[in-house]
Amino acid sequence: MRLLFAIALVVAPAAFSRSPADVIRSVGGLPAHLAGVIDEIDACHLSPGGDFLIFDRRAHTVYSAAPHADAVQIIVRIGAEPGRILRPSAFDSAPDGTFVIADSPGARPRVQFFLDNGEPRGGFTLPDRAVPQITLGDRVLSGIGSLTYTGHSLLVSQPEIGALVTEYSLNGQTIRTFGELRPTGQEADRQVHVALNGGIALTRPQGGYFFVFMAGVPMFRRYDAQGRLVYERHVEGIELDQLLSSMPTTWPKRRIGGDELPIVPATVRTAAVDPGGNLWISLALPYTYVYDANGDKQRTVQFRAAGLLAANGFFFTKDARVLVTPGCYLFPRSR
Repeated sequence: MRLLFAIALVVAPAAFSRSPADVIRSVGGLPAHLAGVIDEIDACHLSPGGDFLIFDRRAHTVYSAAPHADAVQIIVRIGAEPGRILRPSAFDSAPDGTFVIADSPGARPRVQFFLDNGEPRGGFTLPDRAVPQITLGDRVLSGIGSLTYTGHSLLVSQPEIGALVTEYSLNGQTIRTFGELRPTGQEADRQVHVALNGGIALTRPQGGYFFVFMAGVPMFRRYDAQGRLVYERHVEGIELDQLLSSMPTTWPKRRIGGDELPIVPATVRTAAVDPGGNLWISLALPYTYVYDANGDKQRTVQFRAAGLLAANGFFFTKDARVLVTPGCYLFPRSR
């Protein structure tokens, strides 16, 4: 039976302006006439040739578009058969332009690989485990929704098996697991304990990994290339004070699909590592914290395009800029 952990996001509007932040303004991105025809831009990456790769989770579709194109092109369509996607939950791409999509056409989650033109390159199904799905609204934030694709393996958050990270080969074989679960004080309630250990595993270009917890007390860990813990850091800032002070110690349950499931608040939307090895953490509030390789906070960032953005996806370009979703806006990332 699949466990679903729904996220209750309670944010006080006053918390949005409690401290100065480095406000970054959009300098471009996906042209409006292209973005306007897409239902929901859940991820926006660039291919090696400079074309936009746009993942629309709601429409079960992947689009491609040249920067000056008149229209977007559908390169992956909805469907349960191999080479199509149904109920997708995650998208990621590798430096060579290949990309991966996790979906769930049946009882078992599936992972498929594609070239940057949408040509399918195979895939595999994952074991039908009770994987927690931390959600923010209708967005899946952990479990199969937080996979990271390195080009030669996949990193997936699977705390229900007793480790933070599972690494899979491209044919679906388990390469290794690493990362001890953190203490939560909720070990007696397995559903809550597992949910509070869900997160995002990220590779560092310089070697090793970050793991960012997405619910409960906001924290991250850095691991070396062998999966050994280097350090653990709490995510702190006055922007979080009110949210942390109101964090629950008990979680009421709600009936979802015939099951009674706990409502666990999210504290993090997404996270990514830039080419310099810095960790970007987008909070449930519309702030992003940037940490260096030593775990020291360097910046507090807010993104402004048509309005204030709460980032749910990052893609770092070769020219020191970052594509941010929703909206596929381009921002400078250096000061």
